[in-house]
Amino acid sequence: MDVITTRLTAAATASAPALLLRPWRPADAADLVDLHRDEALRRWVSAVAHDRASAARWVRDQQRGWEAGHRFAFAVSEVHEHTTEGEVVGHAVLKDVTPGSSSAEVGYWTAAHARGRGVAPRALEALTDWAFTTFADGGLTRLELLHQVDNTASCRVARKCGYELSSLRPAAPPEFPLEGHVHARARDL
Repeated sequence: MDVITTRLTAAATASAPALLLRPWRPADAADLVDLHRDEALRRWVSAVAHDRASAARWVRDQQRGWEAGHRFAFAVSEVHEHTTEGEVVGHAVLKDVTPGSSSAEVGYWTAAHARGRGVAPRALEALTDWAFTTFADGGLTRLELLHQVDNTASCRVARKCGYELSSLRPAAPPEFPLEGHVHARARDL
């Protein structure tokens, strides 16, 4: 899969600009550090970009996932009139993609300054559609979304996007310190 040319879009709404989802690139490291200063974001993500070096490592890890064909991470930006790409406002990822496996996992986060504008659900819908279309021939029929049980915002996004609560996941510290929800969505056949 070509890391450079993969682009997903989500249409503008009456109150929010269109979204562009594209692979993370080295130039995003500085923005990533700024975004990870948000205490609420740090609470929900497992990898935090504390400084430019850790952000650069994280971006390289995302690029390696593309190259290996098992993790497809997208920077999410808002596209305003007369621009092709705006500032990064979030992240969406398809992970644990294995040829022949019927399921994979999705995840996302939204920057503090972009919350409440429908970024997460629109990005998740674009990612979901792309995943089911791109990996259908490989047998992908189910996507799972995991979040900590106390992350009510992620629960709302999951349900809004048709990911129904399917089970509870026990805590697994340090990566998953609290019990969690597993939401799932099946591909329309």
